[in-house]
Amino acid sequence: MIVVLKADATEEQIRQIQDKAESLGLKTHISRGQSKTVMGLIGPEDALRVVPLEVFPGVERVIPVLPPYKLVSREFQPEDTVIRITDDLAIGGKAVVVMAGPCSIESKEGLMTIARQVKESGATILRGGAFKPRTSPYDFQGLGEEGLRYLAEAGRTYGLATVTEVMDPRDVALVAGYVDILQIGARNMQNFSLLREVGKTRKPVMLKRGMSATIKEWLMSAEYILSNGNFQVMLCERGIRTYETATRNTLDINAVAVIKKLSHLPVIVDPSHATGYWDLVEAAARAGVAAGCDGLMVEVHDRPEEAMSDGPQSLKPANFARLMRSLSAIASAVSRAL
Repeated sequence: MIVVLKADATEEQIRQIQDKAESLGLKTHISRGQSKTVMGLIGPEDALRVVPLEVFPGVERVIPVLPPYKLVSREFQPEDTVIRITDDLAIGGKAVVVMAGPCSIESKEGLMTIARQVKESGATILRGGAFKPRTSPYDFQGLGEEGLRYLAEAGRTYGLATVTEVMDPRDVALVAGYVDILQIGARNMQNFSLLREVGKTRKPVMLKRGMSATIKEWLMSAEYILSNGNFQVMLCERGIRTYETATRNTLDINAVAVIKKLSHLPVIVDPSHATGYWDLVEAAARAGVAAGCDGLMVEVHDRPEEAMSDGPQSLKPANFARLMRSLSAIASAVSRAL
């Protein structure tokens, strides 16, 4: 349920409404927009039939939220969420951000080399996996905390924000201590214990869509994070599993527009996992920007033929530089910037 407050509602009136809602067992969250201030209420709304909030001073109207995802919905927050990563970097504004780097952190030297090259081409966020969920238990699983240290050092050295995947609720505090953005991978989209744990942090979270998840299921997973107090969430479309075998996954470009319609959260597109082949990444990335995404996540490796994971879909630095040049024109055409 959403309580729309009057333009002249005082802080005392707002506090009174919060106190009453919380006394009824409801969680409250205030969203202050340019023209409206609204209060979202989460919990057993039947209690409001006994004590209707419409009668409180400062209340303009009370609106029931029909979708099961309350906090992520446009009804709750009509204006786009902008996530501040650093003082000079935000996701969800006019600029389309680009995250780039290797699938797996393999060595300090290799990561430093790639970090320098993606920075020179215009990336603002360095990606790299320290913990890797692999289909086979015998494949490379990542360097763990050692990889986190390398990622943090590379980010500091080249002035890049950092993002990496966290797989286990027990590792959330550890990973959050090293990076700027916590990634929830596709296989963990419905790991509700993990979602609750990252919801308790105040670190930005990038939630990847599950390989067979509907948009509703994806938004409900985001709701878990927001309902635990963390509103710094972005959604990443990385392709879904369909009957098509020509590509690794099928990029659901519709999802960008649908999410923008249903939710205020920023949307990232991962063309690398969506296609699975480096020579298709550029076209998919351009499509994502044209559709209105707020950022891209691209895998880059200077020697993809030797990569420990996802080499076939990784761009070489020269191809990444070409991609960045081509994206500038697309972003400009849709009134965005790179």
